[in-house]
Amino acid sequence: MSTKMRAVVYDKPFTVSVREVDKPTILHPDDIIVKVTTSCICGSDLHMYEGRTAAQAGIVFGHENMGIVDEVGTGVTLLKEGDRVVMPFNVACGRCLNCEEGRSAFCTLVNPGFGYVAMGPYPGGQAEYVRVPFADFNALKLPPGTEHEEDFALLADIFPTGWHGVELSGFRPGESIAIFGAGPVGLMAAYSALLRGASAVYVVDRVPERLAKATEIGCVAVDFSKGDPAEAIKGMRGGMEVDRGVDAVGYQATTGDGKTEQPNAVIEALIAVVRPTGGLGIPGLYVPSDPGAPDAASAKGYISFPFGKLFEKGLTMGTGQCNVKSYNRYLRDLIISGRAKPSFVVSHNVSLDDAADAYVKFDKRIDGYTKVLLHP
Repeated sequence: MSTKMRAVVYDKPFTVSVREVDKPTILHPDDIIVKVTTSCICGSDLHMYEGRTAAQAGIVFGHENMGIVDEVGTGVTLLKEGDRVVMPFNVACGRCLNCEEGRSAFCTLVNPGFGYVAMGPYPGGQAEYVRVPFADFNALKLPPGTEHEEDFALLADIFPTGWHGVELSGFRPGESIAIFGAGPVGLMAAYSALLRGASAVYVVDRVPERLAKATEIGCVAVDFSKGDPAEAIKGMRGGMEVDRGVDAVGYQATTGDGKTEQPNAVIEALIAVVRPTGGLGIPGLYVPSDPGAPDAASAKGYISFPFGKLFEKGLTMGTGQCNVKSYNRYLRDLIISGRAKPSFVVSHNVSLDDAADAYVKFDKRIDGYTKVLLHP
């Protein structure tokens, strides 16, 4: 049996390659090895790809992974070889205080970051195989076969993260909500709001293909390159604000030209567009340091926004990574029952061997690249 495998390896900013690396092995009795069937390219991968994080040359990318259990550690009791599984992007131990309280994104034993690749200690799964630690807790079993492969792959990150953004906002059925960002997470937040009974969903972006997707699923598209999005939304509502807002953009927010970074742009717009005593959900990624930031303050993770207005309006703000384990089982069952089909965001399925080209196109939004799935 070969001890090598193919994987997507980070070389330097804007460059990845597919090459042979060591195949993972069982390092702890709680580990499993999964033969990857689908891994996704995520917007968070682009942060690393563009050199905006602490990514080191030689790491294997990929934090959205699913596949078939190939090998099982002696301490694993709930899984067996041949099981089809999907894993949360943020590895958690299942045993610490935060995990016990359902806050697996903030596991204090493993790490407070992604778990896989540059923001965590584990090699990623854009590869033929991936090691999954604390497997009984982290690996979610799926029905056997190949049905819903595209949908299930999105349980690793973007579907739960979109749902989490809506949850963080304090949303209740019947309320209106504005989603800033129509990338995969933003579209998943909009879709989640619809599934949860929103009366109106406004989606703000400037990329025509993304706005078209939002319209297709029943949202009101708002192109922020044409003017102040908060004023545009209030204009559509006779001057009324919305009940809730979600930031699905994060620290690389831009002004209307789409080129000038303004890290506080979305938070300012949310404060302007959400009604007094409403809520803001912020699953969009903000980082403690950013070498590519447009100014010295944001390079250190400092972002200014009108806190006085936030206070005056009595707004609540929920932030942080998604606790995938709190949602993925239930979202899986929505998919199985036919109530949810999040794969409408998937634009391309490509071979692992074509990953380098896919990264270039995804980064530049060429040919409508919005959500790319890789298959070894």
